[in-house]
Amino acid sequence: MTESLDNDRLTAWRAYIEASQRLFTRLEDDLRVASGLSFADYHVLVLLSEVPGQRLRMGELAGRLVFSPSRLTYQVSSMQRRGLVARQPCPEDGRGSEAVLTAAGLLALREAAPHHLHSVRTHLMDDLDDAEIACLTRIFTRLGQRLQGTASAAPSDS
Repeated sequence: MTESLDNDRLTAWRAYIEASQRLFTRLEDDLRVASGLSFADYHVLVLLSEVPGQRLRMGELAGRLVFSPSRLTYQVSSMQRRGLVARQPCPEDGRGSEAVLTAAGLLALREAAPHHLHSVRTHLMDDLDDAEIACLTRIFTRLGQRLQGTASAAPSDS
């Protein structure tokens, strides 16, 4: 039988779960109201905007988003219908495909970014001091690296 969490750890776990869900919901709601974008839409646009050529192989994009290949296919298809991204064959090998940021997607990102940044500041960052920011960065960087290292399989290039 697995050992129970002590009261301090159980309190921390519940506080994390509840606060993170409330934060994500608030950020998503604010983003949708301001721009019509979902959090997933916004994250895809940001990742594509930050890479050379504004394009990524689908498998790499899925890995960065922590999405399954099927979830990414659904997400990109939805964004493609709205003109935010295009899906094109990989120029290097033609077997895989890439998600490519469109001009409309870049414009949507540029219009949404100030509103999203304001929401992030209002609901999280402005309430934390420098030591708390440093602590969160250490904790979630270490946790993310550990979890990434224990991933069972890397997403494939669809």
